[in-house]
Amino acid sequence: MKFRDGLNIVFASLFMVATTVGVAQAETLRLSSETSDSTSRNKGAERFAKLVEDATGGNTKVKVFGNAVLAGGNQLKQAEMVSRGDIDFLLSSAISVSPLISEMSVFSLPYLYSNYEEVDATLDGKPAEKMEEIMAQQGLVVLGWGESGFRELTNSVHPVKTPDDLNGLKIRVAGPMFIDIMDELGANPQQIQWTETFAALQQGVVDGQENPIGAVIIPQRIYEVQDYLTTWHYSYDPAFLAVSKKLWNSWDKEMQTTMRQAAQQAMSYQKQLTRKQTANGVKFLKEKGMKIYNPSESEMKKFRQATQDSFDKWAKEIGMPLVNTFQNTIEGVRQSQ
Repeated sequence: MKFRDGLNIVFASLFMVATTVGVAQAETLRLSSETSDSTSRNKGAERFAKLVEDATGGNTKVKVFGNAVLAGGNQLKQAEMVSRGDIDFLLSSAISVSPLISEMSVFSLPYLYSNYEEVDATLDGKPAEKMEEIMAQQGLVVLGWGESGFRELTNSVHPVKTPDDLNGLKIRVAGPMFIDIMDELGANPQQIQWTETFAALQQGVVDGQENPIGAVIIPQRIYEVQDYLTTWHYSYDPAFLAVSKKLWNSWDKEMQTTMRQAAQQAMSYQKQLTRKQTANGVKFLKEKGMKIYNPSESEMKKFRQATQDSFDKWAKEIGMPLVNTFQNTIEGVRQSQ
């Protein structure tokens, strides 16, 4: 009996050691996003977390933190923290990180794109590859591209049908390029952190804002504080899922492949969800009482002409070789249509 009891103790000890080792090997990585859990971006992040956990048999988990809480609500700071390796993953957009990586502003050039086919050609081709090289130099390894979408204009004052209708309107914008664009259109641009924007709209600090319908305007309930929407497609914003280069380099090839595959699947889902939300969004916003205006082609031409100087200025700032890479890819799509 003593011998058998001794074996039981040994086996129990071995089991405890094995369990302890298993727990020690498991890890939880942190993903930061500046949007809320209701957005397609964060739903994409949650899909990524599930795919990673399944692919690693639970040995690696990803916890999603919305509203940039890990960076005190500062969307730029979260990108800086991931680039340093203080946070593991970042799910953000080109606009949010362009102050840190100026080349990301290329996506936002006014009226660069006309449709989704042109967008997809750049995100699936050489333009995206070039951007990934630039991002890696800043400590961010892009694992997959998603979508925020075409940025549309909302306001609480009156319909915007022509550039003249923007005169004097206080419009919240995300960065310097948009300040120039709104100045050129006659508006009064105000750069405000996204986490502070709803309150600014609600309190009348600003009259309007510009953001994608499916990714932001609906899930962030902008329709509760805005009355008018103009579908002018003036700028596009991709989303992206990136990992700290420091963490990426610590993984073996198998783990890198696992993470990239999970990210691409998750971002494909996120993009499809965003486009579905956008397609259904106009009807939803009408039901919520918003008045929607769809500019005619002649009106769109006026907006393009009014923002041409901003396009030229920022194309030079970004670098014409990079801009040309995008324009050549887009032109290829247009010629094939």
